[in-house]
Amino acid sequence: MEREYDLLVIGTGVAGSDIAWHCRAAGMRVAITDSRDYGGTCALRGCVPKRVLAGAAAAVARIRDLSGRGVPGEVSIDWPQLVAFERTFTDPVPRRKEESFRRAGIHTYHGSARFAGENRVAVGGDTLTARYIAIAAGAHPRPLDVPGADLVTPSDDFFYLEALPGRIVFVGGGYISFEFAHVAARAGSATTILQRDGRVLTGFDPDIVDRLVLASKEIGIDVQVHMPLVSVERTAAGLRVRAGRTGEEKVFDADLVVHGAGRVPAIEGLDLAAGNVETDRRGIAVNEYLQSVSNPAVYVAGDANRASPQLTPVAVRDAHIVVDNILHGNVRTADYSVVPSVVFTTPPAASVGLTEAAAKEKGIPCIVNAGDLSGRFTNRSIGEKHVGYKLLVDGDSRRVLGAHLIGPHVEEVINVFALAIRHDLTVDDLALDAIPWAYPSSVYDIIHMIYPLVRK
Repeated sequence: MEREYDLLVIGTGVAGSDIAWHCRAAGMRVAITDSRDYGGTCALRGCVPKRVLAGAAAAVARIRDLSGRGVPGEVSIDWPQLVAFERTFTDPVPRRKEESFRRAGIHTYHGSARFAGENRVAVGGDTLTARYIAIAAGAHPRPLDVPGADLVTPSDDFFYLEALPGRIVFVGGGYISFEFAHVAARAGSATTILQRDGRVLTGFDPDIVDRLVLASKEIGIDVQVHMPLVSVERTAAGLRVRAGRTGEEKVFDADLVVHGAGRVPAIEGLDLAAGNVETDRRGIAVNEYLQSVSNPAVYVAGDANRASPQLTPVAVRDAHIVVDNILHGNVRTADYSVVPSVVFTTPPAASVGLTEAAAKEKGIPCIVNAGDLSGRFTNRSIGEKHVGYKLLVDGDSRRVLGAHLIGPHVEEVINVFALAIRHDLTVDDLALDAIPWAYPSSVYDIIHMIYPLVRK
């Protein structure tokens, strides 16, 4: 059946949903489609279920850290019960999401979308024609080109394991592996992380990462670097993983191997060439307005945009930019210069702005102030010993250029530094004389991070 719309949205995650709702509210005829359950990565296979699992792991960690400090007793994670609780967040999402679209007057479709022209997309037995097409299809695990890749469990499936195996190998040393490994280790599994090169969590400051690796090893996580995946095979006892450089391979036995080696845009099935949508190995090529460089009818938001960090708040902002540009004619451009990011381990690590290496590469003269806050009573009182920071400040203007943190509540504290960088605040603007931060709190500890830098 042929149907016509003002806008077709491909993907029902946070980006696609926002584009559809806002354009429909502006009076456009809107359709939306998805090849998977409605809801997208964040709600079903990412942020929301991750935070539920990480919350349980953090609770266990906190009690264990306070053992001998007035909180007696051993605690453990009941995995089936935890997953059942997690599903109370995720299971209702697809139905609620689709119903909300229908109530708004947005037509919903299910199935794999394929371009059939610059303004035409086939979904199942329907062909949809639209003035604009917004691609917000999300991402999926990067293909692993090794023997036995089919034995590796996608990270999406980790959230819904009925039982947690005793031995788990995580392939890749990024967010996904570290967050899941901290949950699994707190739940009693023997966990190993295999990183193909010499550095894990490459987007974060190396000194902060070193602290996190130490914290990970102390809870039993085996972090192995220079371990590119070679093969996975099934044995009578489970799975056998071979990894390492040629001639230096090692063998790791496991009950479960989880793919944490990065994600790529889920666009390969869209037949973008038929829609004259230019791509490269990283995703869809877009201009500063998030518009396809080759097909002006197509806009891109979230993970399918090759320039966009794969983070939910970025996808949401992409969506708002796309909406404004569709409705008002390319009036907003994308800017990814200030994007705070967090690894939800225990303790968490966070980063925003320039790293020390990036500042040196750009030739920016800056003051680097780093230190340890494990001795602060706010951290000692909860038994957390892995707490540190590194700040980068412009040597002339005294503006904050970058912040890198590890410790309790840094997922909140980093937002203060993001605001400071976005609005060109100086360290003096963050000082106690400028703002009497709530006390005692983790945010108040900013005072101790900037003390040597503040004008006396």
